[in-house]
Amino acid sequence: MPPQTVTIGIVGKTNVGKTTFFSAATLIEAKIENRPFVTIEPNVGIAYVRKLCAHVELGLSACNPKNSVCLSGYRFIPVKLYDVAGLIKGAHRGRGLGNKFMDDLRQADVLLHVVDMSGETDEEGNPVKPGYYDPLEEIESIEYEINEWFHGVIARDWDRFSRGLDTLPWDEVVSRIAKKVSGLSIRREHVVEALRESKLENTKPGSWREEELRLLTQKLRELAKPIVVVANKMDIPEAESNFKRVLDVLKNRKVVIPVSSLFELALRKAARLGLVKYVPGDASFQVVDESKLTAKQKIALERISDFMKKYGGTGVQRTLDTAIFNVLKMIVVYPVENTSRLSDRDGNVLPDAYLVKWGTTALELAEMVHTELAKGFIAAYVVNRNKKTGADYRLSSGDVVKIVSATAHG
Repeated sequence: MPPQTVTIGIVGKTNVGKTTFFSAATLIEAKIENRPFVTIEPNVGIAYVRKLCAHVELGLSACNPKNSVCLSGYRFIPVKLYDVAGLIKGAHRGRGLGNKFMDDLRQADVLLHVVDMSGETDEEGNPVKPGYYDPLEEIESIEYEINEWFHGVIARDWDRFSRGLDTLPWDEVVSRIAKKVSGLSIRREHVVEALRESKLENTKPGSWREEELRLLTQKLRELAKPIVVVANKMDIPEAESNFKRVLDVLKNRKVVIPVSSLFELALRKAARLGLVKYVPGDASFQVVDESKLTAKQKIALERISDFMKKYGGTGVQRTLDTAIFNVLKMIVVYPVENTSRLSDRDGNVLPDAYLVKWGTTALELAEMVHTELAKGFIAAYVVNRNKKTGADYRLSSGDVVKIVSATAHG
């Protein structure tokens, strides 16, 4: 039973490049058109996050991935990517496709807010000349819509719900709130942390004022669905000054990453055609045979190369990696059965790479691999650290782990 797939939601106005980002990250040919609400049904695909593969760190010549991919020494682990309908002002009240948009995001673990950093789309998502619209306003307005939606869902029937909590022990209060909000993929630890940050611990929910409830719901959103700002269309000249201003204003408040989804999509297509060698996330690419390129392709690749030198890549893979490893604080671990060959029972070397939360224990990993392993858990052997550990050992990224159990599985 592998760990639950991490889900990333792509949000933003129409025409900001959400679908281009999705297509670049998944290489699925989603419909891309320059008009509002073309993405009515959510595009769902598989993208990948990138980490140096354990076989490289351990000095092995190769690995045999089953649930992931290894390219040029990097392990690419799958995540689910949702590209949902474009968002406009008033979406939390159902304007446009607001209700549908919000419902599609319930299961997301992290949100990528794709912003038109060039300012060439207005607040309704209509094309305008570059520099016309302020991306800072775009960042604030979309986050406001998401926060308002979150508040609306949680605050529904709150008066009746909260009155039944005031006589309960605090631990039960937390459990009841966690159950109420679980449909938004909010976990109990999110509730505990949000109550602490809102200074509402050990108070009576029935006495909370509207502003206190709003603060709580905002904290819950920030914890359960944090937002990474994708500064898209950085290949357009007007975007550079906007990007610098956005960074200056937001400073340490938000994660903002410079991106050209268009350039990443072009590179991945060129790699698929065999025109270039490119590993997603690299800061450069290599032309395979320049004589096979048209004049137009040469110019395009030169532009892409200049952009990557300036920003260290196209930013698409960096965005995915940042969302999973830095914002969600997840790590990669490798369960194995044979400690000498670092393989499964069929001889596949480092077959599975698991994305797990930082702080995951050896016992919790055993449960993910197979419930029977956890039931008979005796110990865990961490091969890369050459040590035997107990159930409470907290895993580190890159750990290769053999679960020793009294109960066989398979």
